[in-house]
Amino acid sequence: MKAVIAEKPSVAREIAALLGASDKKEGFYMGNGYKVTWALGHLVGLGMPDDYGISGFQKEALPILPNPFLLKIRQIKKEKKYVTDMGAAKQLKIIGKIINSCDSIIVATDAGREGELIFRYIYEYLQCMKPFERLWISSLTEKAIKQGFDNLKPGSDFNGLYLAARARSHADWLVGINASQALSIAAGNSIYSLGRVQTPTLALICKRYLENKSFAIETYWQIQLTHQKEYIDFKSLSTTKWTDKKQAEAIFKSTQRSRTATVASIERKTITEQPPLLFDLTGLQKEANKKLNLSAEETLSIAQTLYEKRFITYPRTGSKYIPEDLWAEIPNLIRTLEAKTSFKDVQTKIKWGRLNKRIVNNLKVTDHHGLLITDKTPSALSAKENAVYDMIALRLLESLSEACTKEITDITVQVLHYDFSVKGFKVLQTGWRAIRGNFFDQDSEHAQDLPELKVGDELKVKDAMLLEKKTNPPVLYTEAGLLSAMESAGKEIKSDEERKALLNIGIGTPATRAAIIEILFTRNYIQRQKKSLIPTEKGLQVFNLVKDKKIADVAMTGEWELVLQKIENNQIDVNLFQKEIEGYTVSITEELLNTSIEIENLPVLICPKCKNKKLLVKDILVKCPDDSCKWIQFRNICGVQLNLTDIESLINKGNTSLIKGMMSKSGKKFEAYIVLKENAETVFEFERNRK
Repeated sequence: MKAVIAEKPSVAREIAALLGASDKKEGFYMGNGYKVTWALGHLVGLGMPDDYGISGFQKEALPILPNPFLLKIRQIKKEKKYVTDMGAAKQLKIIGKIINSCDSIIVATDAGREGELIFRYIYEYLQCMKPFERLWISSLTEKAIKQGFDNLKPGSDFNGLYLAARARSHADWLVGINASQALSIAAGNSIYSLGRVQTPTLALICKRYLENKSFAIETYWQIQLTHQKEYIDFKSLSTTKWTDKKQAEAIFKSTQRSRTATVASIERKTITEQPPLLFDLTGLQKEANKKLNLSAEETLSIAQTLYEKRFITYPRTGSKYIPEDLWAEIPNLIRTLEAKTSFKDVQTKIKWGRLNKRIVNNLKVTDHHGLLITDKTPSALSAKENAVYDMIALRLLESLSEACTKEITDITVQVLHYDFSVKGFKVLQTGWRAIRGNFFDQDSEHAQDLPELKVGDELKVKDAMLLEKKTNPPVLYTEAGLLSAMESAGKEIKSDEERKALLNIGIGTPATRAAIIEILFTRNYIQRQKKSLIPTEKGLQVFNLVKDKKIADVAMTGEWELVLQKIENNQIDVNLFQKEIEGYTVSITEELLNTSIEIENLPVLICPKCKNKKLLVKDILVKCPDDSCKWIQFRNICGVQLNLTDIESLINKGNTSLIKGMMSKSGKKFEAYIVLKENAETVFEFERNRK
């Protein structure tokens, strides 16, 4: 009998059906010589400081350097403490019984770093010594699963992957636990959360926000002319930008009187735009944020659902290529789209005899190949699932198409002795851009057709406008922009050596970046302002405390990712990395404990319910310390954080100021006062009822 351990019940069900294990039991399927069970994500994880006998935040206990690290069944927060997740404990017990009753194990958790860690922590916690093989697949289609079971790999082939995953897990624990406790102790009243990846990511957002706010906007003027030749209207723009309005107006009037422009120079160049490669996860998340306004987390969730429904391949990939042996499957995937009415016109644009093989590169395929659709025709998809599926399918068709060739024209015309620039383009070969019908990028300046022109031609000035413009500050990050910054963090630093270390690594991995962004939201460090991400008051406070510290160093985080990659490839001894991380932990803990923090003067407020105790004012809530009273007021209400002024007004005056920008459960924004009733409960009071 063989035990098969999948990562989720839905995946276990698909595998069991294929293996003929059709007898459903509690927590597993059985039949045909197999017992197929599942984890529920991370059933086992690293223990918390309490498990090492360290309760609360104790300065003298820092840094905490476990040796060995303890493994514990997953815990959930209940009231004021963490307790064992009984659902996880129950499933772990079932897995233990199945393993004991079988001769060997087939590991079918997701084929990646986290999937490997999920199984290995279970294996280690259960003190199992039985041999195991690895199912390594990139798709849950019947064909892929069959091929995977026909080509099971020795479990030892993935020891490097496990050691990298465990090293990342240990490093995150050491940095996160020690740094958070050290800064919280230094701060006195507040509790802060710091992390190996989350803190540099917060630093990126805060730096960009502060650059945007401190940018000195300058006004300047340019002259725009409209010309006509051969019944084609086109525009030119002055190359000079005038900062003196009176000077600009004088030149504008002279230009109006002239009414004639002369072509001074013409430069034409042909450019070739190669088709885009397949999506990796980060690429899909960026595109979905731009086009569909989906968050990175939401895109990952939708992609995971499509994967489990067998409509796309494994989504948590960092590659944009496919191996040579998968190329033969591509025509069949294209034909799958014939059943979708929205793709009928697109199908006619595919040149079957000349499919572009640019996406084929064995050397650039990592654990998984680029995102593909499968040969299963999609059905019963929600609107968002359908939109993400179409995005992946269209990218596949684009990647297989020919290059797009354009002729870009740069012309200088002169009016009096002032130069004006004319830019235009002509599509010579549509290539991959014919798939969507977009022939230039949204921010392209070359979006106008031009008549035939030659040097010396006289052009009539049909119209002239004096344009008032302003210099643009650095753009606030959207999720798409932040993902790009995380992906290529080397562009955010100056040292060539550090930039090289971060090349193609960035901070975080495709599989973890969405979760990091969500953590920053959960910690109330960042918030959305329309499509932009901006820091909260608390986020800026944390950034100001750590901006010059090692823990906020983007380069360091990227270097770690590089080292973890080398551990995965068996190029570095994991024990050396562990020692370096412990040394780094000692260093940042000492640095943060010695941080000088100006503690905010908190108002002295008396509990409105018991009228006796002084309220404890925290970042997350305001509460009465008397357990028999239990009065509490959370500071985040419908997405808006109450500031100290409003808290003080609520307790002392019975109401806050008008709170704007709150979001109802139905997703609608509203504004209201928060009012304290006689029984010390808080309610909304709307402007219309104020009288």
